[in-house]
Amino acid sequence: MDIWKLAKKRAMPFKHKTVMEQRLELVIQAAQQGANITELSKRYGISRRVCYKWIDRYKRYGQEGLSDQSKRPLTSPLKTSVDVEQQVVTLRRENPEWGARKLRAILQREGCTPVPSASTIGMILLRSGLVKPERSKQCAPLQRFEYEYPNQLWQMDFKGCFNLLDKSNCHPLTITDDHSRFNICLAACLGQRTTTVKEQLISVFRRYGMPDTILTDNGSPWGVTGNQSQDNLVTLTTLEVWLLRLGIRVIHGRPYHPQTQGKEERFHRTLKTELLQYEQFRNLRHCQQRFDQWRNKYNLYRPHQAIGFKVPAEVYSHSPKAFPEVLSNLEYGASDIVRKVCDKGLISLNGKIIKLGKGLSGQWVAARATAQTDIMEIYFCNQKIKDIFINK
Repeated sequence: MDIWKLAKKRAMPFKHKTVMEQRLELVIQAAQQGANITELSKRYGISRRVCYKWIDRYKRYGQEGLSDQSKRPLTSPLKTSVDVEQQVVTLRRENPEWGARKLRAILQREGCTPVPSASTIGMILLRSGLVKPERSKQCAPLQRFEYEYPNQLWQMDFKGCFNLLDKSNCHPLTITDDHSRFNICLAACLGQRTTTVKEQLISVFRRYGMPDTILTDNGSPWGVTGNQSQDNLVTLTTLEVWLLRLGIRVIHGRPYHPQTQGKEERFHRTLKTELLQYEQFRNLRHCQQRFDQWRNKYNLYRPHQAIGFKVPAEVYSHSPKAFPEVLSNLEYGASDIVRKVCDKGLISLNGKIIKLGKGLSGQWVAARATAQTDIMEIYFCNQKIKDIFINK
């Protein structure tokens, strides 16, 4: 069943244009070990009674049970080989970038019997002129690394901008969970401003919770955490300061090494080959509508080879770290010397003016003693900013 076509707009709580996708995402999350029904009900803006209703319908009738007026049977009658071949051809034409193994996983999920082998499906595609013989030579096994659990690491980046028919530009902001490949965010943005990124992050934090770490590249507006200037200063951007205040570690890939964010790069390539290269968008709103539809397809319907041909929503689970609507006060050690950074990015310590950067303006930092009596360390949250020599 082609669920993704039912999606028109991502929203919370349930709205009529995203009913099937939101319900499917809900029941998949509820099936995860340790799922909290009360918390899920709050996240999706529904009561516990309604939540249990959709879980029960899904258990009884599968995906068809999530439809309000579904009359289709749960199972399909046996099909002849001609019918199966036609189903393969139809799936391929609808999804021209999907290979034989993905198509086979879809047929299995939809209850097709008998299910052809991947090699048989490949032959069907060849006979139908839907794949070039040399295409298979491009495929090679890859060595992969991934974090052990969902939300340990999110990868975040902007895909290259493109023009819309109304003469404006779209800058797609994407966030991918490293473990599950679940797409956390696919937002059509007018630019790459810090305020834009923050607004999108607040939205996904409220919906999915917060990760332990976020990985970005070294461009604007992410900043360059870990990179030091000549005076041994680690500079922080406004966005990084905000994330650190939320308890989220920020790390950056090596400059000129996009493979560090391999899963984001792969997601961008999939987005391009399955959607962007086929369509033009009237305006930003139209672009976001199509992003929402394709995102639902990617997360809920499209099998992913790297996770055993499951869909990402089957592997992903919400983070237990809820987004705080009000930030708590910073707490430092009793022996720390605490200072507030002025609007010029400076603090005064032991009669010296110390530069910390304007990204920290208005924040409280701590000077901490070290084993070397003439050196102190400046910290913001748990991030070391700078060493200072107190006798110079």
